Amino acid sequence: MTFLMDTIKGILIGIANIIPGVSGGTMAVSLGIYDKLIASVSGLLKDWKKSLSVLFPIVLGCGIGIVGFTYIIEYLLSRHTFITCMAFTGLILGGIPVLVSSLKKELVKTSSRIGFSGAAAFALLFCVAVFLPMMNAEDEVLKTFTASFGTMAALFFVGVIASATMVIPGVSGSLVMMILGYYYGIINTIKSFLDSLKAFDVPGLIHGFALLVPFGIGVLLGIFLIAKLITFLFEKFGIQTYCAILGLIIASPFAIFYNTGALRQLPSLGILPVAAGLVLALVFGFVTYRLGK
Repeated sequence: MTFLMDTIKGILIGIANIIPGVSGGTMAVSLGIYDKLIASVSGLLKDWKKSLSVLFPIVLGCGIGIVGFTYIIEYLLSRHTFITCMAFTGLILGGIPVLVSSLKKELVKTSSRIGFSGAAAFALLFCVAVFLPMMNAEDEVLKTFTASFGTMAALFFVGVIASATMVIPGVSGSLVMMILGYYYGIINTIKSFLDSLKAFDVPGLIHGFALLVPFGIGVLLGIFLIAKLITFLFEKFGIQTYCAILGLIIASPFAIFYNTGALRQLPSLGILPVAAGLVLALVFGFVTYRLGK
């Protein structure tokens, strides 16, 4: 029964990790397995049998959730772009009060102020989230990847960065991938790989392996290595780290609208899609807020 429940919880975490704005870490906290998950990851080298017995059903569930929800996300972003982006925006902004509350607790605990360093960290990550997506050419926003050495190396580092943020409650790894301009490409790669698997298309499978393996290795390394660095940053530079995260999150709706091409659709939208988008933003914002609490 524990195996089944952990698998189901893993499925929910996997779905959360693939939705920009939803934190897999927050989902793990809400499901009551975050401490168990982090302890197992940290203790993998010390007691690998016990850690693997805990991690296996969760990782299995995550894989099922990611695979199953990839098709849904791809459909929503391609057919209902603006409404989906508004839902993502609600999911993102709904988590801000929880982060602000955490920042206030850190200020009280350390008897400090935000100061210049905190403001600089906020401004830096805000600018990164706004200007980085603009560096992608418009015709590359919905790009697919070719299996070149440069692309595989880039996917490795994107996997490291994204997975490191996935373990932090309140931060979305898929949102970071969208800001970096790799979210669509990775979603398309996963979908193409699954289509090739169903059709037993060997060239397609080889192409998918060549792209997903370096990304997967980066994800694993990010969880075990970079996550420790982020833990160190929270312990030593908690105020600056929270300010940086807030800057990233507040600016990220722009990245989502820009990277999906939703900004270009705004002039041609009717009243109904706009109204539906606003309603979804409010609903999902409330859901994220309650989930974070």
